[in-house]
Amino acid sequence: MFIVKLNAIDSTNSYLRKLSAEEIVQDYMTVIAKEQTNGRGQMGTVWSSQSAKNLTFSVFKDVSQFDLEHPFYISIVTSLALLKTLQFFSISRLSIKWPNDILSEDKKICGILIENVIKQNNINASIIGVGLNVNQTEFKNLPKASSLKIISGKVFDLDEIVHVILKNLKHYFLLLKKGHYDILKNDYETYLFRKNKPSTFKDEEGVVFSGFIKGISMSGNLQVLLEDAIIKEFDLKEIQLLY
Repeated sequence: MFIVKLNAIDSTNSYLRKLSAEEIVQDYMTVIAKEQTNGRGQMGTVWSSQSAKNLTFSVFKDVSQFDLEHPFYISIVTSLALLKTLQFFSISRLSIKWPNDILSEDKKICGILIENVIKQNNINASIIGVGLNVNQTEFKNLPKASSLKIISGKVFDLDEIVHVILKNLKHYFLLLKKGHYDILKNDYETYLFRKNKPSTFKDEEGVVFSGFIKGISMSGNLQVLLEDAIIKEFDLKEIQLLY
């Protein structure tokens, strides 16, 4: 397992993507930055993190030998690996806010950004970016953010956490490679934030509506039970969960 540690970089995902385009990169190669100057989240959001207090890193995963009909399973695998890691460190009340934010006590502690490398119309590799709030205790203007230290009162060793995450990533990617889609999907849905609870959503036109999250489709769309007893599927660009 090859780990590169950098003091500062614009984005670990961008660094690893550029590197993989220029040379052969080892499976599970990991790039960790003490500070990201341009960390990115889902849908173009910015990931803000205090230097050396949190984990901002990216992992290169070769999936060229996988039968990946549904790329969303990479997101499922990553979410479950992080969840399992946080359980190992006794973090309480964990859930996955679709598609792949990790929450504890209904506050965000971890964000994931997955960028796939496409070759000949197939996903050849994935660059898995993770931002995990660890020892930071102040989040200005971010009332829904938290960290492992805030939740547990403990200070954590960042290197130890990375190694447990990588171990769990290998475990869940092995399940994916063996085709255990039902196990992975069921585990993911078990932790789905606000599943079977009345929830408020906003669509791409800005219309606010209510419904119940029932699960996800094989392709990763969110399945919502609406007022007229119809289950409708939404992709990431079509819906936002308000909470």
